[in-house]
Amino acid sequence: MADELGEAWLTIVGIGEDGPAGLSPASRDALARAEWVTGAARHLALLPDLACPSAAWPVPFADGIAGLLARRGQRVVMLVSGNPFWFGAGSVVTRALEPGEWVAHPVPSTFDLAAARLGWPIETTRCLGLHATPLARMRPMLAPGVRLIVLLRDAAAVGMLARYLGDQGFGESALWVLEALGGPRARVRRVTAADYALENVVHPVAVGIETMGDGAVLPGVAGRPDRWFAHDGQITKRPVRALTLSALAPRPFETLWDLGAGSGSIAIEWLLADPSTQAIAFEADPVRAARARGNAAALGVDRLAVVVARAPDGLAGHPFPDAVFIGGGLSEDLLDWLFRTLPTGTRLVANAVTLESEALLARWQGDKGGDLLRIELSDVTPIGTRRGWRAHYPIVQWSVRL
Repeated sequence: MADELGEAWLTIVGIGEDGPAGLSPASRDALARAEWVTGAARHLALLPDLACPSAAWPVPFADGIAGLLARRGQRVVMLVSGNPFWFGAGSVVTRALEPGEWVAHPVPSTFDLAAARLGWPIETTRCLGLHATPLARMRPMLAPGVRLIVLLRDAAAVGMLARYLGDQGFGESALWVLEALGGPRARVRRVTAADYALENVVHPVAVGIETMGDGAVLPGVAGRPDRWFAHDGQITKRPVRALTLSALAPRPFETLWDLGAGSGSIAIEWLLADPSTQAIAFEADPVRAARARGNAAALGVDRLAVVVARAPDGLAGHPFPDAVFIGGGLSEDLLDWLFRTLPTGTRLVANAVTLESEALLARWQGDKGGDLLRIELSDVTPIGTRRGWRAHYPIVQWSVRL
């Protein structure tokens, strides 16, 4: 393995809008010794006096990986914006490398420069790179008083951001449009989202947002109100969903299988638990599957994969999960397939509402162990001029490790 300090062939150099003036001695030395330099065209334009051949990194970004790897054995410098490993290109490139093949020299990121300009503490400011991801990624974070710094691809995206905030009920939010920070073209302009009409916005651009308005705020705990999810009645209702997520116990970097996903509410709340989680929703009804995709998009969790398939037939070939939820399609065959196929230790939670499904779970719990919980809920409803309790169908929930 190459020594990290002495034999790495690739040097990832963070560069800002100030060009050579902001480079460290180590970055200058790497450029002086380089046999080939690559980076975005605007980065190369900041260094017009390179002593070696150079080439602009292609678009889309992934198309440049193979050409970079073909340079192994040469002294290569890759120019990237600011900090390569904070919403930067560094983590994408190094996934294809072995430890020790690269060194990196970051400079202050746009987030750092924006926070310094605005006087906002980074540790309490939400930072998002939205160059190629939906604006809805912000949706779970939108609440009065929340500050965000978001990186955007161009001037048009700034206008789209302002309109999105207005559509969500946060048109009163203050926006600081931060252009080409750190260089001679730097400019900061303040507007409200509802009144946004700026012209000639310069790239690279970031926007600081101080959220204001009376838009709906997505709660931060499991069991979000049912109104956040479009559905046709096929949804795990809020109190049962909260108990189900508690039993599933999502952890960072884990993957969920949501079987018989319906509206996708369980998978979506799993994804809302941590930004590193993943989920695959299996739903046999194409209309419900499309609705689950729409719910995920609206709530900013674009990590939900929706598969139109019936379990267990459509489960094979997908990455194994850390946890499984059965909300629909519970059967003897499905439980048998899961116990035969999935790794030992996988967490399983199944909800049943019919007597037949309840009996099935009771029998499997007697054989396999785990916890069996009966959930009985009632809510208040009018009875003439008075009120009384209306009972819902009881839910039987089985939680077990395979």
